[in-house]
Amino acid sequence: MNPYIHRTMKSVFQYIFLMMTLPVLMPSCSPGKDEKIRVIFDTDTNNELDDQHALAYLLMNDGIFDLEAVTVNATRSGGGIDEQYDEAKRVMRLVSKLGSCPLLKGADRSFNEIYEHLNDEWYDGYDAVEYIIERAQDAKGGKLVVIAVGKLTNIALALGKAPDISQKIRLVWLGSNYPDQGEYNLENDVDALNFVLSTDVPFEMVLVRYGFNDGTDAVRVTLAEIREKMSHPAHHLKASIIGRHGGEFYNFGEYSINLFENSQLHGTEKSRALFDMAAVAIVKNPEWAAKREIPAPYYENGQWNEYPDNSRTITLWENFNRDAIVADFFAIVAGH
Repeated sequence: MNPYIHRTMKSVFQYIFLMMTLPVLMPSCSPGKDEKIRVIFDTDTNNELDDQHALAYLLMNDGIFDLEAVTVNATRSGGGIDEQYDEAKRVMRLVSKLGSCPLLKGADRSFNEIYEHLNDEWYDGYDAVEYIIERAQDAKGGKLVVIAVGKLTNIALALGKAPDISQKIRLVWLGSNYPDQGEYNLENDVDALNFVLSTDVPFEMVLVRYGFNDGTDAVRVTLAEIREKMSHPAHHLKASIIGRHGGEFYNFGEYSINLFENSQLHGTEKSRALFDMAAVAIVKNPEWAAKREIPAPYYENGQWNEYPDNSRTITLWENFNRDAIVADFFAIVAGH
């Protein structure tokens, strides 16, 4: 064969091969499903009002999060598991996302009451716990982020039944006043918290710190802000949804206002903290808070006990950028 023709044909074949493999070699310019953050949202939705806003914010950030399930648990102020489930369902309907992912009932009782029954055919929290395990063991889309904004019972039970999932999930929990004592989510199941701390699961505490400006208690919005920002939604359901406090609602904006109007507000400006929403926000953008690692403590006899030599470490989130978080919330949710 003529050497010139041989070289030309070789170049043509190389070019064709390159064009065929280029889509594989080059990264996609648009985000795909696998590039989203895999999330399970574990919530006591009917407790007050921050869970509902966190869930709506998470559902509307579907370009960022791949929400694989909403699992509910029952805490003392929100009624039983059915009430928690119904409120989560209500929010999902109001943002037209019901059916976009499973909504599952979790633990009604506490960790110690359920743990010994984990090998039974059925146990309290079964649907949520088994699904958390199933999704954690599916590693195709990367590590699963569990954002927990109630008691830690469902996740502790999942870790207890399937210890192998501990390195397959990242657990982000809204809870505790660390280093101070108390806090609602913590007190609802201390044993679940200590069990999680005894494992090696990557564990991040998004701190509450009631009354201080370095916890999520500082991520506050006023009733006036809610009325101004949430009263002009673009989205309206054809059929109304009955709210927790009664009334008919056609979108989440109307319901948000109603939740605030029926909640105890604090301070001269009549505000309420969106604790749980802040936990979702810092997963979306870690620059909206500061984080640091500490040796894992334990919560014993009503207080935190430090173990400085503990090789097991956890992450603390504090000093939240309230303005950035709230601005993003309103930008995403208010006009929906």
